[in-house]
Amino acid sequence: MPDAPHASPSSSSEHHLSRQLSLRDLVLSQVLTVVGSSWVGLAAGLGHAQTLVWLFAFAVFYAPMAVAVFYLNREMPLEGGLYVWARRSFGDTLGFLTAWNIWAYGLFVIAFLLFQLPSEFAFMVGPSAAWIPDSHPVVLTSLAILLTLLTLSALRGLALGKWIHNVSGAAMMTAFALLILSPFWAMAHHLPIHFTPFELHLPKTDPTSLALIGQIIFAASGLEYIAIMAGEAKSPSRNIGLSVIIASPIIILMFTLGTASVLAFHELTNSTLNYIAPIPQTLRLAFGDSSLGTLLARFVILLLQIRILGAASYIFAGVARLPMAAGWDHLIPAWFSRLHPRYRTPHNSILFATAIIAALIVLGSAGERAAQTFNVLNNASNEFYVLAYLAMFAIPILGAGLLKRPLFTNQVPLWVIVLCSVGFLSTLLTFGLNAYPFDDTTKPIPFALKILGATLLVNLLGYTFYRLRNKPA
Repeated sequence: MPDAPHASPSSSSEHHLSRQLSLRDLVLSQVLTVVGSSWVGLAAGLGHAQTLVWLFAFAVFYAPMAVAVFYLNREMPLEGGLYVWARRSFGDTLGFLTAWNIWAYGLFVIAFLLFQLPSEFAFMVGPSAAWIPDSHPVVLTSLAILLTLLTLSALRGLALGKWIHNVSGAAMMTAFALLILSPFWAMAHHLPIHFTPFELHLPKTDPTSLALIGQIIFAASGLEYIAIMAGEAKSPSRNIGLSVIIASPIIILMFTLGTASVLAFHELTNSTLNYIAPIPQTLRLAFGDSSLGTLLARFVILLLQIRILGAASYIFAGVARLPMAAGWDHLIPAWFSRLHPRYRTPHNSILFATAIIAALIVLGSAGERAAQTFNVLNNASNEFYVLAYLAMFAIPILGAGLLKRPLFTNQVPLWVIVLCSVGFLSTLLTFGLNAYPFDDTTKPIPFALKILGATLLVNLLGYTFYRLRNKPA
């Protein structure tokens, strides 16, 4: 029997949160958080099996995720999202650890996203800026400025943040539109391109392909993240579920058609896949080294930088609100829940997160050994998120039964339980595959030990903090 949750005043109305997010904001945020630019490159590495693998990933993970988010948010449209769902289902301890894993994941992702920007900027400008990523003073200064701007935006709240997220989501959709249209440009210019987005070929069964499949299964994660801000959404029980329904076909088409475009130009030119920047590479291949090709590639890199900044801002918003919700439930000090008197944002939680992100940035820049430590923790951060998803899928299956009380106002349909069971099993598979490197140069066993060891260490740290904070009376 799990520990029962304390009575909680986790209502946004009781804390006077401002409901800023409309349905349009939610849909664009879903696209922003789910669709990453590198996934189409990784999927293209599977060759013509990419469509079947995407369909498999959507069937065994994305569809269960969408259904779980729809049902859980409809029953509990509360600030804190998955943290609140897990806590009310499994009690304080597992609720806290779910929040801890999402919070740790978010902090590492923000640091990683910011680290990408100097390299992306240098790639956009060209050879004259190639020195920038190797200049520690320039990189650290630029990242300090960007982190300061993110902090100020977070303090201002979603009245400003939602516009950053909207513009970033629209930028990502524009970049993918150019990517998807590029094969048709090639066909119009009579290039012998083989654009076949709906071929169904079985993938190889070698370890590298299996590791890539594991990455792809979890690629479309993130639909539940907006529920962390449910207390700041208009009609959250309706609009968050509706945003899932509207955004899902857009996301599926962006992934499948985008990957087909990358694969088509990769095969046409017999070039080596760029897993880091597949979209700019593909547009350069599509339009050549002409002024138009260079301009489009640079424009797309700019769009992707806007998306990176928007995604960092969006994840920061969630990272700041998880401690606030946990503070409302008395699981961590109330200091984290104090709201700015004017903007009604958790300013202490925001500043605390800023300090940790800054420390991670310094760690990632402070010599080779420190950078290796950062990379291990960053790679392990995907496992943190996977653990949170295991909790989410378990809720419709086990939550109400474990607590011996009704969790849902109506009985959960059997097909929902079946889908969530499929999602749980595929997520469990992903947890194992994430500990295997998808490149041929990394030794699998040391890599797995580092990833799983870092995951265990971070969770032991969270559990120890929780127990010290919540000792029995």
